[in-house]
Order: sequence, then C-alpha cells, then structure tokens
Amino acid sequence: MQEEYFDTNYLEDDLEKIKELLQARKYTQLKELFAQTNEADVAAIFEELNEKELPLVFRLLGKEEAAEVFAFMEHDTQTTLVNSMTDKELEQILDDLFLDDTVDMIEEMPANVVARILRHTDPKTRKQINELLKYPKDSAGSMMTVEYVNIKKNMTVGEAITRIRKMASDSETVYTVYVTENRKLIGLVTVKDLLISQDEERIEDIMETNIITLSTSDDQEDVAKMFNKYGFLAFPVVDKEDRLVGIITVDDAMEVLQDENTEDITRMAAITSAEDTYFKTSIFKHAKNRIAWLLVLMLSSTLTGTILTSYEKAFAAVPLLVSFIPMLMDTGGNCGAQSSTLIIRGIALDEIVFKDIFKVIFKEFGVSILVGSILAVVNGIRIYIMYRSAQLAIVVACSLAMTVILAKFIGGVLPLTAKKMGLDPALMASPLITTVVDTCSILVYFKIATAFFNL
Repeated sequence: MQEEYFDTNYLEDDLEKIKELLQARKYTQLKELFAQTNEADVAAIFEELNEKELPLVFRLLGKEEAAEVFAFMEHDTQTTLVNSMTDKELEQILDDLFLDDTVDMIEEMPANVVARILRHTDPKTRKQINELLKYPKDSAGSMMTVEYVNIKKNMTVGEAITRIRKMASDSETVYTVYVTENRKLIGLVTVKDLLISQDEERIEDIMETNIITLSTSDDQEDVAKMFNKYGFLAFPVVDKEDRLVGIITVDDAMEVLQDENTEDITRMAAITSAEDTYFKTSIFKHAKNRIAWLLVLMLSSTLTGTILTSYEKAFAAVPLLVSFIPMLMDTGGNCGAQSSTLIIRGIALDEIVFKDIFKVIFKEFGVSILVGSILAVVNGIRIYIMYRSAQLAIVVACSLAMTVILAKFIGGVLPLTAKKMGLDPALMASPLITTVVDTCSILVYFKIATAFFNL
C-alpha cells in the first residue's frame, strides 16, 4: 500500500482526518502521521482541537517530540495540557523543555499552575527559573537561556569536541561555544572552527576574542535589532561584571520582532495592543482596546466642526465650496499617512533619528511640491471643465497644494517628535495624523477661499 504523507498546511481537511482517526481509535496511524510532521505544524493543529481531544492526542507523541510541540503551543493551550497531565507526565515535559521556554510559559500562566510546575522541577532548575524571573519582562535577561556550552582556553580541540558531545542534549544550541575564565567571557569558537582544526590545537590559539555581547538590562527590541544587524544565530549575555550568564538564540529574537511588529501595527490603527490572537480575544476586550482612541479622535474632530461653523457666510456666498471639503480632507489624510508610515518604519529600523528632522522636512517638502503640483493641476482642470469657473479651480487647486505640503510636513515631523519625547512613534500614525491634517486643511481652504472671493 502506498504510504500516506501528512499535509503540513493543517487545513480543515487535515483536522477532519485527525478526528476521523481519533473516532476510529486508529492511534498507530495518528502517531505515524505526527512523526512525519514538523513539531511547529503539529502544535498549530493541536490548537484547533477541543479540551477533550487535546490531552488524548498529545499522549501519542514521543517523549522528545512532545516537549518540542509543547514549546510551540499558545499559553492557554499549554495551561489546558498541564492541568490534564499526571505529575509524572509533567516532570517528563519539564525535563525536556529548554529553560527559556519554561520561563516564557510560566510568565503567562495562572499562579496555581505555576506553583504546580515549580513543584515538579529539581532544585537547580527551580533556582535558575527564579533567577530569570527576576529580570524585567522586556529585558535581555528575561529572554536568555542558561543552557549553553562553555569551555576553557587551555583545552585542546579534541577535548572541546568531547565536552560538546556530552552537553549537546542539554544545550539549546551548540553552533557557538563560549570560552570562559572565572565565569568571565574571554572568547568564542564555532563548531566549524573546531571541525577544521587539528585535535591537538589549543582553544586559545583559535578562539575569537573580538566579541559582541548583550547586557541583561538591554531592551528586547534592541536585542532583536542586533540579530538583524549582525545575522548571528546566538548572542552571549553578560551581567554588570562582564560574567557570562546566558545566551539568546535567534528564534527568541524572531518572537520579539513579531510581538513588536504586532504592537506597532495595532498602535498605528489606534488600537490598544492585545495579548491574545484575534479570535481568542473576547468581543468586550476588542471593544475596550478600540474605544479609548476612538473617543479621543472623535472629540478632537469637534475642532474641525467649529471651524466649519465659523465660515457659514462663505458657504452661503459660494455653496460649491462645501462639495470640495471631503476631497481635500481625504487627500490631506492620505498624504500625511504616507509620510508618517515611512518615517515610523525608518525609526523602527534605526535609519532615521531625531537629528535627521531637518533632512526629513527638506525631503518631504520636495516630495510635497511635486505631488501637490500634479494633484492641484489635475484637479484644477477637472473643476474648470465641470463648473466653468476659473476662480473656483484656482482656489481649490491652491488649497490642495497647500494641504499636501502641510500634510507631508506633519506626517514627517510628528513621529520624530514623539520619539524624542519618549513616546511610541507608531502613535503618530494614520488616525491621529488624519485628524490633525483634517483640521489644518479646512483652515487653509477657507483662508484661501475667503481671501480670493473677498468673503
């Protein structure tokens, strides 16, 4: 019979297949399917199972595979599994989990579950967990793992390779080995360096001493940027006395980047960031996360209404003026959003800093002149053709050009100003920029109109 392979896209038909095998009690086939599937994909499939099915299917996994899959799961799924495990099963999972994964799990779990987990860890591991939990949540210290391979400079290459073999199963990565002396980091060696060197060579003769390190107090976002800049698989973490206390691997940095990007995207949409995924966040929590900014933006837009009210005589004299307000506001908002998005992205990549503010203003001014001129000419021609009024065409065209210049200026300057004030630049994104630009564009429009028409 032809061997079946599991589709790792874990679509609905895959879930149905699993449930069919569960109902038919074909556990051997299920076990074979999971053995052929990447642990991350298995974890994603398990997220779709109900609380009754989850523990049953999880027990079909091998000992090492179970720990890998468990590490990839969402925190609420992990909590469900921990509550369904026997003490022996929990001990087995904790023994095979890397320390940083255990700490990440503990930070998000209820106190009663955490207490049970800590009861089933050995004293040494419990001490290490408590040490890591002391670091601020968003710091390098909270991200790191203490499971790494360290060697001495007076070792031979052969001795170092033997030590790696002994420690490999308990270390998160062995691609880089750290050379320490009195707990202080003095060098590092890659496995590649060891493999191409002679067994009798000394570590001190081949080790790299120009080391880039992270501090336990470094912000996790800065840590992620370091991985992006240097392309390393792991970074050593040192304390205030330059003692090696742990390492951070690239997979942890990727999780931080994802969290930071999610936070920036939600803030750019004027939404308070949520801890859970979209579907796992309740309707009430979604509403709570959105309503605060909506209220602020709604109340701030009353300024636009006040300006419109003050120009009632202009409406009465030239009724057509009202019809161009939406176009001016929308164009201004879009222009401001374009600029703010690019500047926020530049700030996030450390490409743009506050001292570049005049460069930004100059560049955005140049862009706004070109863009504004094209939009003004096209719109002026359109208005003249439709209404046969050169005065109206000139007023709207000039207002549009000024609105674009103003919007680009605001969109470029506000994120940098927010960063300088210690605020998240993402706050100065589309909703807030649009509200500010709307008010300014209306003010500019009616100032030009009243001056041109002598109203």
